[in-house]
Amino acid sequence: LVAARSLSCPSRESQACDSRPVVRDRSVVEGNVSGSGFVHLHNHSEFSLLDGAARIDGMVARAASFGMPALALTDHGSMFGALQFHDAAWAAGIKPIIGVEAYVAPGSRFDRTPGEGEERYRHLTLLAKDETGYRNLLRLVTAAHLEGFYTRPRVDKDLLAQHAEGIIGLSGCLASEVARHLQQGQERLAAEAAGTFADIFGPGNFYVELQDHGIPDQRAILPGLIGLARSSGLPLVATNDLHYTEPGDAGPHDVLLCIQQGKQRADAQRLRFDTEEFYLKSPEAMRALFAETPDACDATLAIAEMVDLRLSFGALHLPRFDAPGGQPLESYLRDLVLAGARERYGEVTSAIAERIDHELGVIAAMGFAGYFLVVWDLIRFARESGIRVGPGRGSAAGSVVSYCLRITDLDPLRYGLIFERFLNPERKQMPDIDMDFDERRRDEVIRYVADRYGSDHVAQIVTFQTIKGKQGIRDSARVLGFPASMGDRLCKMYPPAVLGRDMPLADALEKSPELRRAYDTEAEEIGRAHV
Repeated sequence: LVAARSLSCPSRESQACDSRPVVRDRSVVEGNVSGSGFVHLHNHSEFSLLDGAARIDGMVARAASFGMPALALTDHGSMFGALQFHDAAWAAGIKPIIGVEAYVAPGSRFDRTPGEGEERYRHLTLLAKDETGYRNLLRLVTAAHLEGFYTRPRVDKDLLAQHAEGIIGLSGCLASEVARHLQQGQERLAAEAAGTFADIFGPGNFYVELQDHGIPDQRAILPGLIGLARSSGLPLVATNDLHYTEPGDAGPHDVLLCIQQGKQRADAQRLRFDTEEFYLKSPEAMRALFAETPDACDATLAIAEMVDLRLSFGALHLPRFDAPGGQPLESYLRDLVLAGARERYGEVTSAIAERIDHELGVIAAMGFAGYFLVVWDLIRFARESGIRVGPGRGSAAGSVVSYCLRITDLDPLRYGLIFERFLNPERKQMPDIDMDFDERRRDEVIRYVADRYGSDHVAQIVTFQTIKGKQGIRDSARVLGFPASMGDRLCKMYPPAVLGRDMPLADALEKSPELRRAYDTEAEEIGRAHV
C-alpha cells in the first residue's frame, strides 16, 4: 500500500510542503552567487514515464520550502510536463528552468544499425535559456521522435548544432559521452567530446556536470571530470539526478522501475538504482557533498540568473482562413449561415433571423468568425469526401449558427437550447466544438488540414494513461511477490469509482474503513517493511 500510494498520489510529505512558507534565496536576483544557495538542474518528473516518481507539484513545493530561487525540469527525451511545471513553479514563487535530458546518437540520428557492443545513445542535459532556446528544444525533441527514434528519441550533434541557440548544455550523467570515455580511461576522447559540445553551444553555455550519489563508478570519474574542466577552461556544475522528491520515496520508485520492466522486486537481474540518493536535497546537503568544488554549486545559481523565460498563454493564435475574393470573414460567415438557414428551415422567419443576428454579433465581437469558418471548412471537406461526420455534441448544439453551417445536426430552436451556454460575451473563452469523423478515414481529414493550413500549423495531442489507485495496488502486490489474491482483496475494499475514475488512494483510505484498517493493522502481512 505504501508503494501504491506513491504511484497513485503525492506522498503526505509532498502535500505537507504546500503549506510551508516560501522563503526565496534573493542571491540570484541580486547577483550574489557565491557562498550559499543551490538550484537543482537535473530533475525527472512523472513525465519520465515509469522512471520518474516525482510529482511536479510536490517537487516544486519542496524546492520552495528550501528557499531555492529556481528549479529545472529535464525529463527523459520529452517535454510533456514543461507547461505544467512552468505554471506550478511561478505559482510557488520560483523561476522555472525548462529543459530535457536528451538522448544523443553516437553517429547520425538516422543510423539504426549500431555495431556490436556500441551504444545506441548517450545522455546530455539541455536547458532553455530564453524563448529562442525553448523553441529550439521543441524542435530538437520533435526531430528526435520523428527522425531519430531508435528505442529512444535521439538527436545527433548535427541537429544540436542547428538548434543550439538559446540552450545551455551540461555534459550529463554516467551515461553521457564524456563520462563514458572517462570510465574507459579515454581522457583524450572525453576532452574532445566536451570541446565539441562547447563549440556547439558557444562560449559560456556548456558546463561539465558533476554528480555524486555514492555510486563507485561515479566517484571514480569525478577527478577526471574536474581535471578536464580545469584544463579546458570549462565551468563545472553540480547536479543531483532527481527521480523522486523525498528520501522515503526510494522504495516506491524502485517498485515503479519493476513495473516498467515487468519484473518482480526480488529479481536479481533487473535494472535498479544503486543507492537511495536520487531525491531533492537541500542546498546545504548539496554544498556539503561538493565542498571541494564550491564553484560547481555557485554555477547552478549563475545558470538560474542566465535563464529568462516566461511563457505567455493569453493570446489566441487561430488558423488563418482566407475568404473568397478577400471578403471580410464576418461577411462571408453571414452569407454561409443565411444560405444554410434557408436549407435547414426553408422559410427564415423573423425569430430565426433575430437569433442568427444575435449569435453572429456575439461571434464577431469575440473575434471568432475565423474559428467557425475553419470548423465549417473541415466538416464541409469530410461531407463532400463521403467521410461520415458525427451529429455534434456538447454546448455547440445550442448554436443556430452551428446548425446552419451543418457543424451540428440538432435544431436548437426546436428544443429550446441556449446559445449562452456555448458562447457568452461576459466570459472570454474559446468556443469548444467537438468534431467526430469516421476513424477509418480520419487520416484523410488530418491530411487535408495539414495541406490547407500548413503542416507547421497542425499538431496532434497526446494523452497519458496514469496508474490509478486500484491498479497501483495490484501492480505493487505483483512486483513485491505477493499473490494476486491479495491485490484483489484490497481492491474490493476500495470505494466505488466516481464518474468512472478511481479516487486517489489517500482519499480512499479516508472513505473506506476496511481499507484503512487493512493499512493500519496488516503491516507485517502485506510487507510494508519490505517496501
